[in-house]
Amino acid sequence: MPDEELVEYIRESPYLQYFLGYEGYKDELPFDTSMMVHFRKRLSGNILKEINALIIENTTTNDERHDDGDKGNGSRDGETREVENKGTLIVDATCAPEDMRFPHDVTLLDEARRKTETIIDCLQNYAPEGYEKPKTYRKKARKEFLTFIRNRKPRERTIRKALRKQLQYVERNLRIIGDYERIVGFKGLSWKQYRDLVVISELVRQQRELYTHKSRSIEGRIVSISKLHVRPIARGMYEFGTKLSVSLVDGLTEVHRLSWEAYNESQDLKDQIEGYKDRYGHYPEVVCADRIYRTRENLQYCQEYGIRFSGPKLGRSFKESQKNRALLRERRRIEREDESTRIAVEGKFGEGKRRYTLDRIGTKLRETSETVIHLVFLVMNLMVLYRRKAKAFFAALLDTLVKMVRRAFGK
Repeated sequence: MPDEELVEYIRESPYLQYFLGYEGYKDELPFDTSMMVHFRKRLSGNILKEINALIIENTTTNDERHDDGDKGNGSRDGETREVENKGTLIVDATCAPEDMRFPHDVTLLDEARRKTETIIDCLQNYAPEGYEKPKTYRKKARKEFLTFIRNRKPRERTIRKALRKQLQYVERNLRIIGDYERIVGFKGLSWKQYRDLVVISELVRQQRELYTHKSRSIEGRIVSISKLHVRPIARGMYEFGTKLSVSLVDGLTEVHRLSWEAYNESQDLKDQIEGYKDRYGHYPEVVCADRIYRTRENLQYCQEYGIRFSGPKLGRSFKESQKNRALLRERRRIEREDESTRIAVEGKFGEGKRRYTLDRIGTKLRETSETVIHLVFLVMNLMVLYRRKAKAFFAALLDTLVKMVRRAFGK
């Protein structure tokens, strides 16, 4: 929920106030909503990731724990033995989108134009007496923008015309701001206005280059003025947020890699397998992943350590005949079982996005967004452990009741 609603909920709930350490109920706001940002900064994403790793390690069973004696040092006669591969490792990647509008270039430039007009108004208050304020044509620019966005399916020529006009307006405003800088400097601007001015300057440079070369991609493309760290992530369709590489073992999820830049998740497979070995003392027996992970390098790596990789082999499939029919049917059965096992990680993504706001990260800063993402996976793991404890408790309770009933009736 938003920070404002959370603070208001704490004010209304005596239970939460008791949990926070209040001696009695107070009908007042416990703290300002901006303090939530400072709380999230103190619990960084790296700290939450370490906490999550400790929870997973503490819930590992004794036979899966890392044992120095099982590393292959051998028996008493000096013979070495290999540790048997055990367990299933499920890996996949997803995107955690930010709570932001879809970044159309014309809309971005209109926002930049309005911000620069506000900066010009602010600098004019510090200009010398008699200094005439330059024209910005804001009404005309706004009217042209509204005329453009009412067109539901504009042609490419119309889009380029709107881009050119809005780009010229913003460039004109930046030149005016440059004149103010030589006269009065930037002493009248707030920190946020100065930051926006720097971001808008880079945005205009990128948009001018894209317009001139008729290109649609550029390195480090800005898609939001307020969220400079957000980049487009291509996953079937474009999403705007952070990309996550996730591993799932025995129902517990761990974020292996979190990046704001797009990357190929197949590069993370080796590190995820090695991380599994460091934690459990042996390699997994099976690795379940989708087809993007099935590169020749990853397949060779898994074959080297005796790990079965889910999915069909690379290249042309075998032609079915009377001799290999039973073998091919068995392989297809194993592939279907592995695919049904792999679906569990998709369910985790669905749970995080439908129940824990992973589909729309509402924080503004880069570090607080990372904190929220790691916190979502931490809470999901805690809920898994809670359900296991509750299931074991009710199973033991039911077993006790059955024994009491049998004892009462003499059976």
